[in-house]
Amino acid sequence: MKIFLNLSPGEQRKRLLARIDDPTKNWKFSAADLVERGHWAEYQHAYSEVLAHTSTEYAPWHVVPADHKWFARVAVSAIVVDALAAINPQFPKLDATAIADLKTARTQLLADKE
Repeated sequence: MKIFLNLSPGEQRKRLLARIDDPTKNWKFSAADLVERGHWAEYQHAYSEVLAHTSTEYAPWHVVPADHKWFARVAVSAIVVDALAAINPQFPKLDATAIADLKTARTQLLADKE
């Protein structure tokens, strides 16, 4: 499962300003963010190439709009839930030896008086 959180330049600008304006978020700001922001178009092209060349039927990319954190979180949660439902994960089944080992460990722990 591969998820790409797609943020718009306007939202990125807003979040960077919040990091500058809010003293509790100052630690999140890096001047390098502004330098990299200058390469927005190049990054978008690179992301497009990566998504196009690495998305497969078995492991597709899910592009999630991320300007609104609440929406991104709901969308990502839905993707994960759908993937889990599709694979139907199960707890591993223990064989007789493993069950016997558990019983032995339980007996040892109950006998341990500290």
